[in-house]
Amino acid sequence: MKRLISTILVWLSLALPVPTAAQDLSEDRVRELVLETIRENPEIIMEAIAILEARQSEAQAASQGEVLAKERDALERDPNAPVLGNPEGDVTVVEFFDYNCPYCRRVKPEVEALLEADPNIRLVYREWPILGEGSVFATRAALAAREQGLYEDFHWALMGMSGRAEESSVLRIAEDIGLDIAQLRRDMEAPEIDAHIETSMRLAQALGITGTPSFVIGDALVPGVVDEEQLSSLVSDAREPEQ
Repeated sequence: MKRLISTILVWLSLALPVPTAAQDLSEDRVRELVLETIRENPEIIMEAIAILEARQSEAQAASQGEVLAKERDALERDPNAPVLGNPEGDVTVVEFFDYNCPYCRRVKPEVEALLEADPNIRLVYREWPILGEGSVFATRAALAAREQGLYEDFHWALMGMSGRAEESSVLRIAEDIGLDIAQLRRDMEAPEIDAHIETSMRLAQALGITGTPSFVIGDALVPGVVDEEQLSSLVSDAREPEQ
């Protein structure tokens, strides 16, 4: 509210005659002028809010841009992060996701369509289990499946499941795709898995990501469900400087 009043005061100081500019008035008189202006022009409140929101968005974008530049290698080239699509692709798409996120499941066919349509995409997965113990178990199991060469199969199966990902349902799917459950349980305790989750948490916090799915494509950070057309457009924007 103080910032809002300050914005209105700037407008008043510009509108008032120079001898009675807002900064030359007593605090009480300034408040009276503010209230008079609001009563006569209530739309000024919405205009001020719009200005503040625009400034906040600009500041947030600048901050995210700095973090993206600083963390580019961690986001795109972390050897401890699963890579689908083309490992040598010219554009990297990073997705933060949770197996129990309904929006992540909804975006699954859009991501699959993107990979099918564009053979030059590197898809980097940041497993970010934020929706309970079942999500943590699913993440650890999926990352452990890398040791048996079945991460991709397991990932798509988990994303396509109905109901919540919990220990019993995750292990049932693991058996269905041919994973050795005993080995899977052992591999789930590997320090590399802890490191991946911790890095996901750190990057999400640094970027101000608050939910899943969230995509990082080039210099764009895009939260929520996006369709294949939107993803393709973002990929084209990221690719354009290299053309």
